[in-house]
Amino acid sequence: MCEIQVPPSDLSENLGKLLEGEGADVTFEVKGEVFRAHKAVLAIRSPVFKAELWGPVGKKNRRRITVEDIEPAVFKVLLHFIYTDSLPASGDLDGDGNDEIVEHLLVAADRYAMERMRLTCESILCRRLDVENVAATLALAARHYCCKLKDACIRFVNSGNRIKDVMASQGYEHLKKTCPSIVMDLLEEAAKTSVC
Repeated sequence: MCEIQVPPSDLSENLGKLLEGEGADVTFEVKGEVFRAHKAVLAIRSPVFKAELWGPVGKKNRRRITVEDIEPAVFKVLLHFIYTDSLPASGDLDGDGNDEIVEHLLVAADRYAMERMRLTCESILCRRLDVENVAATLALAARHYCCKLKDACIRFVNSGNRIKDVMASQGYEHLKKTCPSIVMDLLEEAAKTSVC
């Protein structure tokens, strides 16, 4: 019997090489930094980019776009994800100390309707939950309709009798001001847990 070894797919690696700019037909200016990209790749990966570049909202011959509400480092990772379907290994976004960039990536994924990237960010944030960040993460989940992350935050708070520690955190004060209905959900769930 003959067996031929087929190497693993290198499609994402090859598409990632397009980020070097060859054949790019659109340029993004993000707070002074310039990123070159390919309209077809952007449109396939994001319905928002498709509408901006080719739809009735966009102008088909648009070659330069200014992005003002995303940091360059976040936009760079966004493009990397668009081209490779993964977060970059360098900088290890899954490590400690990168919560803020992952939060910004989640917001960008929501803005550009990139569900897989949003879920990837939710997963990372879920694994990093602690008493100090859970309230802020819960507020983020509520603002961007991240139901799985919201549920994970509520379960985290209600497991192991953490509610008092969470209520003493700075993030909880922010949560009370910005998302009072979520605080009610949290307290109702805590009441159910303590009764059982």
